[in-house]
Amino acid sequence: MPTSRGTGATPLHPLHAILLAFPLALFSSGLACDIAYLNSAFVQWTNFAAWLIAGGCFFGGLVLAWAIVAAVFPRRAARGRALAYLAAVAVMFVAGLVNSFQHSHDGWSSVGSPGLILSIVSTVAALVAGVIGYSEQRIEGIAR
Repeated sequence: MPTSRGTGATPLHPLHAILLAFPLALFSSGLACDIAYLNSAFVQWTNFAAWLIAGGCFFGGLVLAWAIVAAVFPRRAARGRALAYLAAVAVMFVAGLVNSFQHSHDGWSSVGSPGLILSIVSTVAALVAGVIGYSEQRIEGIAR
């Protein structure tokens, strides 16, 4: 029976994966609210975005703490993958935190170009972290 052999790197711990799902959903929803505000100029969208981004930062901080521990103590020869994941999570968290400060301004200055760009960066970084975290790394052969 043919088998696939990899590096032994496994996807995220199930609880870690659940925690990562929150920033992914919250940052992308914050981006959607920013886009809605820029299209409608209805101020309540900035309030929605600010709370969504704050929630993404909260759960992102938990994910970042877990990623730091996983990078310091990697499982089975997965140090490079753990460091790449840590970098993606760190970018997501820092961009989200700066974006949270940006959204604390009033009116148009809360979103504008800087807020929208930071929302895009934090959302894309969360997506990259999800791709790295949820995928299994294969080096040799494929099961037939």
